[in-house]
Amino acid sequence: MAHCESSQSSRDEPCCRLSRRCRVCLGCGLLVLIVCAVVLLVALTRSPTRTREPLAWNGTGTTQNLFAIVLGRCYAYTQLLRPGLRSEDCPKILDAFKSAFISKNPCNITQQDYRPLVDLVNQTVPCNKSLFWSKSKELAHQYARVQGKMFTLEDTLLGYLADDLTWCGDPGSVEPNYQSCPHWNECLNHTGSVFWKVISKKFAESACGVVQVMLNGSLSKPFRKSSIFGNMELFNLDPRKVHTFQAWVMHDIGGNSSDSCSSPSLTELEAIVTERNITFTCQNNYRKVLGKMEPLVPDQDGATGP
Repeated sequence: MAHCESSQSSRDEPCCRLSRRCRVCLGCGLLVLIVCAVVLLVALTRSPTRTREPLAWNGTGTTQNLFAIVLGRCYAYTQLLRPGLRSEDCPKILDAFKSAFISKNPCNITQQDYRPLVDLVNQTVPCNKSLFWSKSKELAHQYARVQGKMFTLEDTLLGYLADDLTWCGDPGSVEPNYQSCPHWNECLNHTGSVFWKVISKKFAESACGVVQVMLNGSLSKPFRKSSIFGNMELFNLDPRKVHTFQAWVMHDIGGNSSDSCSSPSLTELEAIVTERNITFTCQNNYRKVLGKMEPLVPDQDGATGP
């Protein structure tokens, strides 16, 4: 009987050893299958994001070579045009600009998205040198260039970086949307409009002494409360710093003068300014500007700036 039990035990041992090996093999195989399944699931989940088309909008797409242009303008402005700002960190400014809109829905941009960018730039416009404009961009810029010491919004660093550029991102991409961006009136909080509102507010808040605004008198209504100037800049002038507001109503040479300082449009502007305890003055066809004047062409709806 002992011999039989010993034989039975010896016959069982190989079977037990094989069973353990099988369990190990089965366990390893199962682990490999789980890993493969996870990798496949991740690949399938990410695939639509990589391949889908960016959101489509009605406006033109991001300016080609946008980031190279912005960085180049930053260096040109800080090293050549305004060497007093040489300490500004252009690569950091570019990174903050990117972070404001990359991988975001261009119709859901907030002022806080641009806050890190605005906080990076420390620029002060001298008193009596702030020149605002509404539908008179080209003439205002001509006058500022001739005077040399006047500042429009686009003569500040942030305005200079973005002037006449278009940009927007897309939630599914780390690149700008070069195919299309929202039109100026397509949604309320789109990439460009929020940017110009934020820097316009800062420009107005920093103004001091005498401020000037150039308006297009060849329009039926030169002052519009719905414009960036009328809605954002005008109401952010600080009466504690700004004591005089000068309005220049300019008309095309030889063209129709459809408005003047005594018109309802300017009367409305005067009422807003004087109510804020700022002295208001108005001149038709300011003579110092006339010598440098080219025909006024109203900016198209959706153009950057006020």
